[in-house]
Amino acid sequence: MRPSPKHPAPVRSSLLRLGSAAAALVLALAACGGGPQDKGAAAPVPGVTDEPCPKAVNPDNGCIYLGIISDLSSGPFSSLGKPITMAQQAFWRRVNQQGGIGGYDIDATTYVRDNKYDVATHKRAYQEIRTKVLALAQTLGSPTTAAVLPQMRADKMVAAPASWTSLWEFEDVLIKSGTNYCFEAMNAVDHAVEAWGIDSVMAVHYPGDYGGDAAGGARIAAERNRLKFTDVPTPTGADKQRPAIDKIVKESPDLVLLSTSPRDTAVLIGQAAARGYRGRFIGSSPSWTKELLGIKTRPAAEAIRTRFLQAAPWKPFATDTPGHAAMRAALGKVDPNDAYTTGWIWSYPLKTVLQKAIDQNRLTRAGLYQTLRNLGAVDYEGMLPTERTTGPGRAPASMRSTVLNTPADDGYTGVKTVKDFFTGPTARDHTLTEPCFKAS
Repeated sequence: MRPSPKHPAPVRSSLLRLGSAAAALVLALAACGGGPQDKGAAAPVPGVTDEPCPKAVNPDNGCIYLGIISDLSSGPFSSLGKPITMAQQAFWRRVNQQGGIGGYDIDATTYVRDNKYDVATHKRAYQEIRTKVLALAQTLGSPTTAAVLPQMRADKMVAAPASWTSLWEFEDVLIKSGTNYCFEAMNAVDHAVEAWGIDSVMAVHYPGDYGGDAAGGARIAAERNRLKFTDVPTPTGADKQRPAIDKIVKESPDLVLLSTSPRDTAVLIGQAAARGYRGRFIGSSPSWTKELLGIKTRPAAEAIRTRFLQAAPWKPFATDTPGHAAMRAALGKVDPNDAYTTGWIWSYPLKTVLQKAIDQNRLTRAGLYQTLRNLGAVDYEGMLPTERTTGPGRAPASMRSTVLNTPADDGYTGVKTVKDFFTGPTARDHTLTEPCFKAS
């Protein structure tokens, strides 16, 4: 055992005492003819070792391994998954540079897997790493994460989901940060009613726990505001958006709410505009990346810049808070991207869970699970309010608020905030008794 003298490790000290006692017991049994059975020895904790992490910042610390399963190559959200992962790794490097947590460094690089935003691939990746990590720093995607949730529950695998479906409000193994797609869509529709006086809204979305959740929120807000509502599921893929575009052009709703990838968002906006659609678009959080500003063809470029808003759960990369500043310093010279902001923010609650579990001498899967159930407030260093509730269906005001951004060439990440944190009347008053989307 090599606990850091500056960062005592109460759990590791306890384990040392337990290990010594177990060894003494084994010797006693052997002397009595009981044989070398070490059934009384403490079971190893997956993802926790007294050995230093690979490339350890603090070689006297042990190592806690965290897994990451993200879209890192060919999936529709790879443009988000890569910077999200980079930001999370930078976050944990900063933690290690500050001494680690309770005598441990955190490794978020060894067990990184690419899910390609494919359910089967995600399930295989989880099986590959589930016995090797203490928790998941990231599990990207709503349908992909939902596919492994039964095993995660059985494993008591605490995880930060890289998605915001309202289903997560009812899952005790998942650490939530920010407003879910359902509340976000409610806020988008309420804003459109207030700002533009709309009479109709169309939700164009991927089927499942991402797009379906946003569409559910849009439907609830449309009913409250007495708007005509049209639901248009669409598959992933730029070459598969023609039926949805046909619907937009034919029905010409005042507002199209997009819950798609950045690639498909560009196709839907660009081709609908080219065919004469003159209404407005609001995209769910994952619908935007800075690369969309690179589109120069008309009328797509004009439509993106003047008729599109991105709904987001927090403010952009350049915002002046201690957390934003720490993130930018840790990342160093990168092309600014708000996916970095997302990955960084998602890491704060897991850090808090780990710290509290170590402080309470319960650094195990079950210990993290119990700690999460009673977590309380999380310090996001100003990036989000500290108010936080983890119990099923009890999302507080800080997790019902939305920021609206507009594309801007002079914006640090291609967007500027045009409406600060707000909660519309629909999200404010809605009682979340079940997920806004439920698989049939």
